[in-house]
Amino acid sequence: MIFYADASVIVKRYLREAGSDQVRTLFAEASLAATALVSRAEVSAALAKSVRVGVLTRGDGESALRQFRAHWPDMFRLRVTEAVAARADELAWRHGLRGYDTIHLATALGWGVGLGEAAALATYDHQLWRAAQSEGFLVWPEALAG
Repeated sequence: MIFYADASVIVKRYLREAGSDQVRTLFAEASLAATALVSRAEVSAALAKSVRVGVLTRGDGESALRQFRAHWPDMFRLRVTEAVAARADELAWRHGLRGYDTIHLATALGWGVGLGEAAALATYDHQLWRAAQSEGFLVWPEALAG
């Protein structure tokens, strides 16, 4: 499977929560996983927040961060260009998305055009999931609770 992952999916690879096992399987079975460069900061910030609010101990958080940083070079990392930002500008209004969600959708749309085969957009964000589906993306997971 080829997929684009937003930060909500990537962070589950390093935490123990609902969906984490499925995410680990997704990454293990993928032929290609891509994300926008902004995901690096988003995932790091999410792991730091997990420590701050007591979901992870400092040691577990630092271990998760080391694992993430070790896996980062294995992902296909996509730049956020002026064209991506312009498309995100339009998508924000069309779908009512938050800032980084529009960046993820615009980045994935631009990347998916040149692939030559279907790619899924993987997210646990309900709004982004619905927007990706309405833009013609296959979405992962196939259904979201709630």
